Amino acid sequence: MRIGAVNYLNSKPLVYDLAALAPNASVVYDLPSRLADSLSAGRLDVALVPSVEFFRAPGYRIVSDACVACRGPVLSVKVLFRVPPKDVRRLALDEGSRTSAELSRILLAETFGVRPELEPLPVGCGPETTDADAVLLIGDRAIAKGEVGRGKGEGKAPSPCPLPEGEGVKAANFVEVWDLGERWTDWTRLPFVFAMWIAREGVEINVLAQALRAARDHGLQNLDAIAEREAPLVGVSAELGKTYFRENLHFVLGQRERAGLRRFYELCVKHGIAPSGKEAVLEDFGEAEACRL
Repeated sequence: MRIGAVNYLNSKPLVYDLAALAPNASVVYDLPSRLADSLSAGRLDVALVPSVEFFRAPGYRIVSDACVACRGPVLSVKVLFRVPPKDVRRLALDEGSRTSAELSRILLAETFGVRPELEPLPVGCGPETTDADAVLLIGDRAIAKGEVGRGKGEGKAPSPCPLPEGEGVKAANFVEVWDLGERWTDWTRLPFVFAMWIAREGVEINVLAQALRAARDHGLQNLDAIAEREAPLVGVSAELGKTYFRENLHFVLGQRERAGLRRFYELCVKHGIAPSGKEAVLEDFGEAEACRL
């Protein structure tokens, strides 16, 4: 079994003891967007992928009730604005993102009627390397308060990122910051699910589903130890890591999380992000059952 896990701090509680719980599986770590591509191409059997990918691809199944979600501010998904949100014309999107990129577009369109031109922000490049009106950052580099430069913990050396010509690119010029978890929950009164364990069609998942749930449960029992070990590796203090795990993230795909997924799916269809015609109800499922839209 080939498993793909996100290489950000937020996924560490989901893979705690996974190697021991699934000894016949191999685990690789990468950015959420790259994991989604690898799952689609058949290079992975199961992966922790952006939730929007579940809406887009036929045959995908939710493997486990372990997930990366929030019920308020998420801390690690931010949009930095150089102009007021209503005036945004160009939006730079973190290359590692899929779900957060679409959530940014939806929130701008729904709240301000803004549909900006999009451009990529390559991994290893900070907001100072683009003069876009707004910049989406996700993952470890978005966590630290006031962090607006190149992030640590991307897993690779930063790639060269030329600075744009002209004035007004300095980080201090951001006039507003959105925490997308907070923005969503304030607007909908529902949790938001950023990533889920997804299997491609034809993969036998019964045993793995139990292992993924057990890994998550073990992780939740050891959050402090995980924060102390993993947070400093990505440039985040252990204390901030503990707060992040306990106050900003939620790791169980419960009834309200499924309601949040349904609402997100409806908005993705409305804005042409995901195809219509799928059943927009997430049914209850157990350890060995699959959940399908």
